[in-house]
Amino acid sequence: MANKVLNMVRIKQIIMLHSDGKSYREISNQLGLSRKTVTKYILLFNSTGLGWDEAKLLSDNNFNVLIQNQETPEPDRFALLGKQFPVMRSELKRVGVTKQLLWSEYKTQHPGGYNYTQFCHHYKIWSKTQEPTLHREHKAGDKLFVDFAGKKFRFVNSITGEIRYLEVFVGILGASQLTYAEAVESQKQEHFLSAVANSLEYFGGAPAAIVPDNLKPAVTKADKYEAEINHYFDKFGLHYNTTILPARSRAPRDKALVEDAVKILYTRIYAVLRDKAFASLKEVNEAFLELLEKHQDTHFQNRDYTRRDLFNSTDKPALRQLPLSRYEISNYKILSVIKNCHIWFLEDEHYYSVPYKYIGKKVKVEYTKSNISVYYNYERIAFHKRSYYKHKYTTIAEHLPSHHRFVNDWSPEFFINWAGNTGANTEALVKAIIASKSHPEQAYKSCLGILTKAKKYGKEILDLACGRALHFGSYNYMTVKNILENKLYKLNEGEQLQYRLPEHDNIRGSEYYSNNQFSN
Repeated sequence: MANKVLNMVRIKQIIMLHSDGKSYREISNQLGLSRKTVTKYILLFNSTGLGWDEAKLLSDNNFNVLIQNQETPEPDRFALLGKQFPVMRSELKRVGVTKQLLWSEYKTQHPGGYNYTQFCHHYKIWSKTQEPTLHREHKAGDKLFVDFAGKKFRFVNSITGEIRYLEVFVGILGASQLTYAEAVESQKQEHFLSAVANSLEYFGGAPAAIVPDNLKPAVTKADKYEAEINHYFDKFGLHYNTTILPARSRAPRDKALVEDAVKILYTRIYAVLRDKAFASLKEVNEAFLELLEKHQDTHFQNRDYTRRDLFNSTDKPALRQLPLSRYEISNYKILSVIKNCHIWFLEDEHYYSVPYKYIGKKVKVEYTKSNISVYYNYERIAFHKRSYYKHKYTTIAEHLPSHHRFVNDWSPEFFINWAGNTGANTEALVKAIIASKSHPEQAYKSCLGILTKAKKYGKEILDLACGRALHFGSYNYMTVKNILENKLYKLNEGEQLQYRLPEHDNIRGSEYYSNNQFSN
């Protein structure tokens, strides 16, 4: 039977079934042929370098000529090549490794081996016989597939006894199949994006593309050819320098990897934790992480390496560096800059400063949980850490006009330091004025009035006047003003003050009161 020449219909049936992924044994049983005959014609056809889609278009005569012109392949040579395929599959995932490179290395070791076309053809046929998840080759650092598990994680709250259900986010890298899983409160935007960011931090880098299923927080409008990506997720991708590449609707192969990962996690996480109680979401995820680490270090079936081994040699070197700051969801609103050089941010009931030249302008405010950014004509003009103190001000001094900036700097230390530069008496008087008030701000204008007198009278004279005010125990602005205007700072200490009364007809003088006309 092995040496029997088959007709073209039979030979084509062998080739067709082989191209569909049938094994030699299945073809032999289905067509009633020996495995040796089946092997012979498959090897002859493989030697042509053609695919079945091309060969089936040939006439029977041309097909026969093509087959007959091929030398009977050497089973040993083919078997030797077949041993290379598992190594090739792993190597092709590494950065820069191509089939051309591997073929060059193969020919160096085996000069009598297959040429490049046949080399690639045999590898393609072999890869189709492997498990479905390996049909599609994934380049190192290329894609991260993300989705939510179909089943929620059920647990009992150890404090309240309440039964809770959590969504479970799953992310898996294409080349190494290193997996990340996290329990979250819901599939809402903030929980989804937080989980994706956590997965990138877990992997230690970002892939070239993130492939989500058609989830609401990921895709606004699903489409087989051009899905509309959610605005926030699009910005997330931009922040991490990665592309958002939604899986095609009704194309299960696009997300087969993550779906298989979910099935494994049902067994390795869900089942293991099914009867355990947890006090919080944090405790749940700590348990998830512990089991996840065991999963990463478990060998692939029929393989001598783990997901972590594969990750270290493929994905890890190819991942892109993460940005310094973590992504946060941004919201926007248009506000006006009011006359005090601030915007009123209603969400926090708080004022944030803006450069004074934008007073009266409409500005665009971008805010996250942590920060406030203010833009005018696409240029950022102000940045603040977000504050949740109601009816308070967050002010950058440079945003204010010079005179406003001066007032904004007022404090007891400000006036005491200023006074100290004038003189010891002035410093002592300012301290006494501030101490005499129930609130320091009540003394600021008095101190300002005194200290500005140095411009008119000079520091030395002002310090003498302040010394005289201290001597009198009169701690106020008016006393210093009168001393300066009347030049009383010239009197020596202990000198009596002599006031000369003005001359006037109605003033009698001391002689009038010296006689005894008023005595009894």
